Amino acid sequence: QVHLVESGGGLVQSGGSLRLSCAASGSIFSFNTMGWYRQAPGEQRELVAMISHGGTTDYTDSVKGRFTISRDNAKNMVYLQMNSLKPEDTAVYYCTLGRFFIRGLVDYWGQGTQVTVSS
Repeated sequence: QVHLVESGGGLVQSGGSLRLSCAASGSIFSFNTMGWYRQAPGEQRELVAMISHGGTTDYTDSVKGRFTISRDNAKNMVYLQMNSLKPEDTAVYYCTLGRFFIRGLVDYWGQGTQVTVSS
């Protein structure tokens, strides 16, 4: 059984910053990739960023230069530092875990944390 628990969401003004954290627990040894996806109201869920066990990263174009994904393998944690936030970043953000470093290929999802950016 695998559990992913996110924290760090909230309300922030446009231009502000937030840091999301996600703790993974359970039988996670065979899973290589951790990531963050988001879903805005009325929109499809989309990749924000993902990171392999070795530190290779992939970002969606709209967050490049503003968001940074990182992980601590010893603590089974993944983080998303979000800077220069925009109202269009408002969404529920989901932590993910997957066996492969492939966009959209996710084995486990967290429960989600709300990020709201006011203009």
